[in-house]
Amino acid sequence: MLEPMTTVPTPWWVRVLTWLGLPLAGAALLFLVVRLAGWLPLPGPLRLVRGLPEPAATIVVVAMGVLLGAVLAALVDRESLTVRITAGEVALSRPGSAVAVPRAEVAVAFPDRDELVLLGPTGREVAREPSHLSTARLGHAFTDCGIAWADQDPYLASYRRWVPGLPELPATAHALLAARQKALQSGDDGDKRELRAELGRLGYVVRDDRRRQYWRQADG
Repeated sequence: MLEPMTTVPTPWWVRVLTWLGLPLAGAALLFLVVRLAGWLPLPGPLRLVRGLPEPAATIVVVAMGVLLGAVLAALVDRESLTVRITAGEVALSRPGSAVAVPRAEVAVAFPDRDELVLLGPTGREVAREPSHLSTARLGHAFTDCGIAWADQDPYLASYRRWVPGLPELPATAHALLAARQKALQSGDDGDKRELRAELGRLGYVVRDDRRRQYWRQADG
């Protein structure tokens, strides 16, 4: 017998529109800027393109716009999340990334801005992934599978803003939070995720708000 499974994917048409629409939009926008808005000042490469004879100029502009749009489409598509809930695990996958959490370790799920977060029974964060999925669909999927769903972080009132030197935090946590603050300011998403995981192993949960860090300690 097949194991029961509930899946909430990013709709296929959204991904198709992303891969078709953004390159076409990029081509159209760059064409308008370079070929039609002749009064606009342009950086060096685009200024050279503007000076090419036709039809070479139009071909180069359209090709550059398609390429730039494709790069943007790839970045957007990386956040195309699929959630799969089975009797054994909750799996969160997107192009180039997959996280699987044992079902028993997931106590509650909730949206945090543009991310989906899973918490364990003691309040530890067991997964956090970018998500633009419908919160209504996610809520039905989790509750239908017997996993609690919250409209916001159930521990929201427990967070405190991090500032250097707080006596409640050990030196190791302060060092990690200081390093993560630098990553937060520079926009280094990889470092932010890695340092969040390190803090999680110490029993601390972190959330961000306008480049500020807020923390709480998990129950156990």
